[in-house]
Amino acid sequence: MVGAARLKPVDKLLIRGGRTLHGQIKVSGAKNAALPELCAALLTDQPVQLDNVPRLQDVATMLKLIGHMGVRAERDPEHPTRVRLDASALNRPEAPYELVKTMRASVLALGPLLARFGQARVSLPGGCAIGSRPVDQHIKGLQAMGAEISVEHGYMLAKLAGGASRLKGARITTDMVTVTGTENFLMAASLAQGETVLENAAQEPEISDLAEMLIQMGARIQGHGTSRIRIQGVERLGGCTHQVVADRIEAGTFLCAVAAAGGDVLLQQGRADHLDAVIEKLQAAGALISATEHGIRIQASGRLKAQSFRTTEYPGFPTDMQAQFMALNVIAHGSSKVTETIFENRYMHVNEMTRLGANIQVEGKVALVEGVAQLSGATVMATDLRASASLVIAGLVAEGETTVERIYHLDRGYDQMETKLRSLGADIERIQ
Repeated sequence: MVGAARLKPVDKLLIRGGRTLHGQIKVSGAKNAALPELCAALLTDQPVQLDNVPRLQDVATMLKLIGHMGVRAERDPEHPTRVRLDASALNRPEAPYELVKTMRASVLALGPLLARFGQARVSLPGGCAIGSRPVDQHIKGLQAMGAEISVEHGYMLAKLAGGASRLKGARITTDMVTVTGTENFLMAASLAQGETVLENAAQEPEISDLAEMLIQMGARIQGHGTSRIRIQGVERLGGCTHQVVADRIEAGTFLCAVAAAGGDVLLQQGRADHLDAVIEKLQAAGALISATEHGIRIQASGRLKAQSFRTTEYPGFPTDMQAQFMALNVIAHGSSKVTETIFENRYMHVNEMTRLGANIQVEGKVALVEGVAQLSGATVMATDLRASASLVIAGLVAEGETTVERIYHLDRGYDQMETKLRSLGADIERIQ
């Protein structure tokens, strides 16, 4: 009984499907911009303020991690999406396994710590449900900048080589496009001596947002948003106030939800220019989408037309939208072919969708989807962040009740998703 008393209640989502969505909601700040930007605060001893920071489990974990290092990090009680950071007393340049194991983005502390303090001890990230995300590209790039990095007892131990006082600029060409690698190099190069050129750099809007924050802090960066970024290192960076860019994946998720369930919704602060590939497919499916001065408006009714797509690096169709768009395809007219090229295990939502009545066959990297007229509610289990969102979308259109279990995955990347959906007219509630 002692063990039982320690168990925490596990939240679930109960969805009664069949309602269309109407109204407007505000798109939260991007998780994938907020996490590296919290790490960017490690680069300076001056105060940093971030606005539009989403209230997510991953953000809470990152705040706990940098707090462990000695950073003062606190949310403004009157403005819960505002975070104030002060790394002037940072005295422990390490990221322990106990904190890193739940969030792979913790590796983003490596570059800033090495650049500012000349040393870092960062745990290797734990396993990831959607497949391997190796850190070898991070290590190779930082070694090119003059770091000595060894892996011992599950930790990356990094220091400057040969008694150097700063990292040195270098030309870094990664073997693959890596978002977190590009971000680590951007931050490290900002304080390096000389010029760093990043070839084959990732081009996501979140990287451009990080670069804009670093420029506000005094960094000299050109070419962000392209595959070649140039950084002229400076001796020190200052503080700044920066607003986190809107989350394009959250916006895309709600676009797919409205396309599947039907309705008329305005996504305030949504950036249509960050979702070209997704919006193009939704329009081909039959949804009406327009960019307005306030955000993105979508109108949809009835069953849409199934669309085939292939995931690829930005600006192509994002892997983080694959599961959500598949939820639309399973109830659309016709058949579709989905090809996943980024992660090897990103079809784990398929078995759960078939429990709801979806007709999907997976052959390696390809999923063949035959649209059905109706899904039926059932209990399903979330396996990762985006799979969770896809099951919520499926539940919105399924007949009867759908229970989505293990939604702690959802809370890692969506700020109060069920509250926003309920405000649009969905019958959804969080239960224990």
